[in-house]
Amino acid sequence: MTPKDIGQAYDQITYLWTRPEFNRNNGIAEHKQALSFLHNKETALDVGCGCTGRFIDLLISEGLTPEGVDVSKEMLNLAKQKHPDLVFHHQDICQWQPSKKYDFISAWDSIWHIPLTEQTQVIGKLVASLNSKGVFIFSFGGTDEPAEHCDDAMGVEVYYSSLGTNGFLQLIRQLGCQIKYLGSEPIDLHCYLIVQKN
Repeated sequence: MTPKDIGQAYDQITYLWTRPEFNRNNGIAEHKQALSFLHNKETALDVGCGCTGRFIDLLISEGLTPEGVDVSKEMLNLAKQKHPDLVFHHQDICQWQPSKKYDFISAWDSIWHIPLTEQTQVIGKLVASLNSKGVFIFSFGGTDEPAEHCDDAMGVEVYYSSLGTNGFLQLIRQLGCQIKYLGSEPIDLHCYLIVQKN
């Protein structure tokens, strides 16, 4: 599946995030942890921002001016309704080149939807888009080795990939970042990294 296919799949399932029972606290504690490492609080980017606005709200409350980017047009339409004064980019993160640098970048439950062959360059691009001492948090599939698969657990077929825990750790070190925290939930292989640019 291409990122465009992923966007079209998510266009069909926005209701999963707009229903009342959606857990808006998902990822919030982890983002607060990442924000605690920030030196400057001006600009932020939410990659795969989706439609809930929960991370955007948190970033605003911390004094940052966030932007969002997502490949799903419908997700962004809903996001814009919640935050009409903010900048949102309808883009494929594999192709999009940010025009500015950010103090904080989040990619929660989004990086794992890009093609395995694009993971290294996308992570490198996001790190390059950080200001000095900027912080990047992203979640990923904590497999032992690089892996990819598709499933329809959310009602439509969606693609997932991961460089694996060791692959991401090695890449982050190669990119010259400090690893501030590695968190994992072994039951479902959901992991996240908090890194800081030197």
